[in-house]
Amino acid sequence: MSVAQIKNLQRRLANLEAEAVEALNSTCGHELWQSLGFDAFDSLEDPERRARANYYYGQLQTVRELKASLGQ
Repeated sequence: MSVAQIKNLQRRLANLEAEAVEALNSTCGHELWQSLGFDAFDSLEDPERRARANYYYGQLQTVRELKASLGQ
């Protein structure tokens, strides 16, 4: 990969990470999920909100794994 491609990928990953964090804060109504993880989602009574939180948490974990493999 060229340097430009890597920088572009890093920007896209940062955007996906920000989107996931914002969606999780909105869905949960707080930032406690950052320290509690899945336990914060289990307390959500609405199944749609719980599914949305799980989706974005999976996205966030994927982004973080990709960033780690790139050495960030």
